[in-house]
Amino acid sequence: MTARDRVAVIIEDDADIRRLLEQVLEQGGFETHSAGNGLEGVEKVRRYRPTLTTLDVSMPGIDGFEAAKRIRAFSDTYLIMLTARTDEIDTLMGLESGADDYIAKPFRPRELRARIDAMLRRPRLAASVEEGDPSAGSAASALSASVPAQSADTADATASDASWQAPSSSTPPGPTTPPPTPGAPAVVPATAPGDEGWIEHRGLRVEPDMRLVVVDGEEVELTRTEFDLLSLIISSRRRVRSKADLALELRGESYVTSYYVSDADKRAVEVHLANLRRKLGENASQPRWIETVRGVGYRLTADDGA
Repeated sequence: MTARDRVAVIIEDDADIRRLLEQVLEQGGFETHSAGNGLEGVEKVRRYRPTLTTLDVSMPGIDGFEAAKRIRAFSDTYLIMLTARTDEIDTLMGLESGADDYIAKPFRPRELRARIDAMLRRPRLAASVEEGDPSAGSAASALSASVPAQSADTADATASDASWQAPSSSTPPGPTTPPPTPGAPAVVPATAPGDEGWIEHRGLRVEPDMRLVVVDGEEVELTRTEFDLLSLIISSRRRVRSKADLALELRGESYVTSYYVSDADKRAVEVHLANLRRKLGENASQPRWIETVRGVGYRLTADDGA
């Protein structure tokens, strides 16, 4: 990581929690800038262009949901919401506002650091969002299906934690998609001459490295998580991907390293999938690209010739 990659903005109206977050992030090598309300926080994100932003939900003035939407209009900063509101609807509102993660207070500093590590391992957008770009809002909005943290005493931020450092840019990205199940009917993505790298299926074209999506010749802008979700499904072809499996992959994890997936995680995958279908112009009852396997998950539709 460069020095710029270690910049964090903390938006929190509680002074004690703000100081705790400063301590936790600075132990990880971040340069921190703090704000006590949403409007000030949005301006500090604009000024310092941080890699990471933590955001309280209940604040004077504009709340965290509105602040997240404003930040997403010009920034692709990794955004973690911290709040005492743990209802599922609040979690989904946070994700839909543009949060990458949603953690309940009181939180475990070690868990916060682990989640930051996981986020920084994920691929960023191909290019940073530049202020004033009219497409920035949709291009930068980044959501992640994440389970709210369990309550715990925040007093465990001890000196022994000082050895934690933010992962370097050489850290490999999350796990790759497993190969299709043997014997399953496979849709082999077609690529036209000179289009190496593109995956195509029934008029839908995806370029994973450039993170581009084209439908019937028209480019479609997706959030980071919507793109990752589509990429996972189209790469798996006719292999069914469960909601739990997709939630773990979107978190940069797998059943090898983690196994807990909450109902909120699965519901978040459903929300992302519904948003993805809407942007692609797909009807869920007559899907052109993504089939719902009831009670299990999702898979790519059969090829036209299947």
